[in-house]
Amino acid sequence: MAVVATLSFREARDCVIAKVAGAGKPPVEEIGLDEADGRVLAEEVAADRDYPAVARSLRDGYAVRSADLPGAFEVIGEVRAGGIFERPVGPGEALEIMTGAPVPEGADQVVMLEHTRREDGRMTTDRGPNRGEWVNPKGSEAKAGQAVLAAGARLDYSSIAMLATVGKIRVKAYRRPRVAILATGDELVEAGAVPREYQIRNSNAVSLAAQARRAGGIPEILPAAPDEREATRRLLERGLRADLLLISGGVSAGKYDVVEQALEELEAEFFFDGTLIQPGKPTVFGRARGTFFFGLPGNPVSTMVTFNIFARAALESLGGQSEVALPVFPSRLTGPFRHKTGLTRFLPARLSPDGGELTPIKWQGSSDVAAAARANAFLVADPERESWEAGEWMPAMPK
Repeated sequence: MAVVATLSFREARDCVIAKVAGAGKPPVEEIGLDEADGRVLAEEVAADRDYPAVARSLRDGYAVRSADLPGAFEVIGEVRAGGIFERPVGPGEALEIMTGAPVPEGADQVVMLEHTRREDGRMTTDRGPNRGEWVNPKGSEAKAGQAVLAAGARLDYSSIAMLATVGKIRVKAYRRPRVAILATGDELVEAGAVPREYQIRNSNAVSLAAQARRAGGIPEILPAAPDEREATRRLLERGLRADLLLISGGVSAGKYDVVEQALEELEAEFFFDGTLIQPGKPTVFGRARGTFFFGLPGNPVSTMVTFNIFARAALESLGGQSEVALPVFPSRLTGPFRHKTGLTRFLPARLSPDGGELTPIKWQGSSDVAAAARANAFLVADPERESWEAGEWMPAMPK
């Protein structure tokens, strides 16, 4: 194999994003609102009218002319959400109004019920003039024809509500990418099997499938590949029919790590075959027969981390998503932390419920699934810094 670069974390992630984004957008299909959660829009969606369509009250109270405040007012009626008051509010008049009801012509302020007194058909308030108070003006949320959702945005419950609001009951979305998952190694047995002392259950395939679904993909778990080149090559060929192939294990420099050899036989192009991170240093990224692939290290925590920081970006881009940001934010360490410089480290940690504090979790290395299960985040240690004290800020990446 030709010499391929070992890249820093940032270089490797930038490489993934650039290569996959440059491959073009996926096919488009039309879906209903019941299918829209988690899908990526393939079209811009615009408001079909002004929102709100008329000025509306933001509180229960009285609609008045601000120029008449403070003072006493004749109550001329009431209006509630779903109704309308047919005539303007004149000088010295007040209209009892409910939250969400249209503010009638003439009125330009709503006085909250708590700031009023009512007796014998009149309302009195000492509230001063404040034009526009508790009034949601017509078109203040969106104007007719204004874009409210952009192509390339991943839909969630709020954007689905927006689609329903503007009457868009069917929408164009990018097809979900198919993800083939191939775990390798003679030591693997199925999760439901009773392993011998020298065997392990295949946890990587199911964890990758779960991560792929969360990123918008449709996973297919292939049979585990033995440490034999011809059998591995046949399974790789099958996996390359998908939109993305995730390979777990077999990418290190050991005698029986045959994945890269088999990929070479399939005329694969390798963009990098190592990254300056821990866990996950021997990660491989490339393309064969038009399909991008990742060779992820076989230790489970390495597989989890490298999917999160590399493969997820590729999968989101293959699904049409225009922005593929890595969710990392600063949190305060609850105790001191040290590491050897040179590698960006993503280590199991626990974020407090408010996200303000970060506690490293003791682990026994990248095979320690128990530590990963106890964690709800990974701390991100700068490769150029050796130590942090309690109370200092450190980046955290939620699981």
